[in-house]
Amino acid sequence: MDFDSEDNSVKLLRAQTQIMNQTLSFIKSMSLKCAIDLCIPDVIHKYGQPMPLSQLIASLPIHPSKTDSLRRLMRMLIHSGFFSQHNITENELEVSYVLTDTSMLLLKDHPLSMKSMVQLAYDPFLMNPFHQFSTWLTNEDPTPFHTQNGMAFWDILEREPKFNNFFNDGMASDTRLVASVMIERCKGVFKGLNSLVDVGGGTGTMAKAITKSFPQLKCIVFDLPHVVDGLHGTENIKYVGGDMFEAIPPAESIMLKWILHNWNDEEC
Repeated sequence: MDFDSEDNSVKLLRAQTQIMNQTLSFIKSMSLKCAIDLCIPDVIHKYGQPMPLSQLIASLPIHPSKTDSLRRLMRMLIHSGFFSQHNITENELEVSYVLTDTSMLLLKDHPLSMKSMVQLAYDPFLMNPFHQFSTWLTNEDPTPFHTQNGMAFWDILEREPKFNNFFNDGMASDTRLVASVMIERCKGVFKGLNSLVDVGGGTGTMAKAITKSFPQLKCIVFDLPHVVDGLHGTENIKYVGGDMFEAIPPAESIMLKWILHNWNDEEC
């Protein structure tokens, strides 16, 4: 037996496997997008008990020729941890599905739903720039997004109201979850504070959560003018439009959530 040849074959197969895993990893993301587009988590949740595949097929607008593809889709999502499988009988059509902790966060009506955030991530405005990565590395554009669209991300938000609303909904869904954990686990951070400015605070989701738990705090929600335009404050919340690179409203504390990653180290 040629051990050197065998060792080389193992290396080649391992290298090929790594390449194929990386190349096809997008299928996991697209499978999740498909499940959200079809509202599969909501359908299973509404059923109220482990849902047989046959019943899931009947409850979705699936073409009769695609039922086997739905079964494969569910296998992929089970492998990724979004659903759990229950085998009631040996009949594969009677395999049943239940939600996991992860897919619970994809329900439309869950108070901490991440559905909007996931949908935002798959929007063409955010996906297409990744096809420009190699082109961007060869030019002077500040970001791949600029290479794809000819303008900065924030300029697109100002010019595309529909996408701007989509973006704000996605960020708000992320903030609701983060705020819930932060207020529960990091209460000490806010003790003794009287004022806070949330830089890039969007429509005020974080500020509303903070002032509800710490009513002594006065919060300033600071974001670009088109983001806060038309938003009305409260006794504890004030909306201010501006550019953080020019000036930030004064306060005892500054919050930066999902902000610094948008610029390079020198600008930050």
